[in-house]
Amino acid sequence: MAGTLDILQIQELLPHRYPFLLVDRVLECEPGVRLLAVKNVTFNEPFFQGHFPSQPIMPGVLIMEALAQATALLTSQSNKQLGKGTIYYLAGIDNARFKKQVVPGDQLRLEVTYIKHKRHLWSFDCRAEVDGELAASAQIMCAAVAAEA
Repeated sequence: MAGTLDILQIQELLPHRYPFLLVDRVLECEPGVRLLAVKNVTFNEPFFQGHFPSQPIMPGVLIMEALAQATALLTSQSNKQLGKGTIYYLAGIDNARFKKQVVPGDQLRLEVTYIKHKRHLWSFDCRAEVDGELAASAQIMCAAVAAEA
């Protein structure tokens, strides 16, 4: 499966559910190369009640989680041997940088680019942007593990 993915297709690939499913749609996917997805940031997000009530900002750790979920989606589309039920674990984050606050009403564009993989570990360059401006970046490692029956 390549190209685009809607929320129902994403839910078939990732075990995450609200409030931790942080990818709303895949706009572009070139298996083994790159994936572009979006997260629509709304004021209804539960984390805004406490981070920070007077000036709501999406936590950086959740931006990294959204990027990690995008790496899992690219991994799933890049290897035909990874079947339904594969679990994708965040295995590492290097060189994380935060450049712009993400607030309610923003559309977070998640771009992940394949670097390499060895066995079950996959590495990616990742960028999160809002309105064409870099919000966050990192190199993220994803581990793909077959689910136990």
